Amino acid sequence: MKKLFFLFTLVFFISFSSNSQGLLDLAKKAQQVLPVGGLSEDEVVKGLKEALVKGTNSGTSTASKLDGFLGNPSIKIPFPPEVKQVEDKLRSLGMNKLVDDFIVSLNRGAEQAADEAKPIFVSAITGMTVKDGFDILKGADDAATRYLEKTTTAGLTSAFQPVIKKALDATNATKYWAQIITAYNKIPFIADVNPNLDEYATEKAITGLFFLIAIQEKLIREDPLARTSELLKKVFGNNNK
Repeated sequence: MKKLFFLFTLVFFISFSSNSQGLLDLAKKAQQVLPVGGLSEDEVVKGLKEALVKGTNSGTSTASKLDGFLGNPSIKIPFPPEVKQVEDKLRSLGMNKLVDDFIVSLNRGAEQAADEAKPIFVSAITGMTVKDGFDILKGADDAATRYLEKTTTAGLTSAFQPVIKKALDATNATKYWAQIITAYNKIPFIADVNPNLDEYATEKAITGLFFLIAIQEKLIREDPLARTSELLKKVFGNNNK
């Protein structure tokens, strides 16, 4: 009888040990889907969507104001760095006004186009899943912004470029750019250049928008006063990473 009891105990122990990792895995999975801080999945997703809408609205509104790009050193669009030698050469020849006028008009174009990003952001926010929401809630201070960057960059680039082109035409950036390239390419013994201005301005404008959205996201996460609704207070007030 003692031998039988010993064999039964041994078999049970081996069986439990072989399944312990599986039980741990199940526990971890359960923990991942359980509500955070008493929040339901629905509350987490709605709260994150509200925060993203608030962040994108703030970011695009700030960027679209006069000097939204030009007056902000963090997102101001400079002369295209891959052809910095063009700027340096023209300034050395006394063409400072032409270069300065171009930089101003380039940033004005980005400011005019900024509001066009809103519907693209809203579409991405609407498509957020429960898993996206929990990943963002427990992620870094810019996790929501990085989610938007991943899900909207292609759409933003496609939709933004014609808008940027129209804005650059309206602000005379295209005209100044043509004058700059023409003047530079006339200089003897220098290789001609002609980079794509629309692509450059589009990329910089989108980067600037994400920068502003990330600032707003960090503010909502860290500053209770930035949580302007009861849902935001509940979601981010309960988020203890």
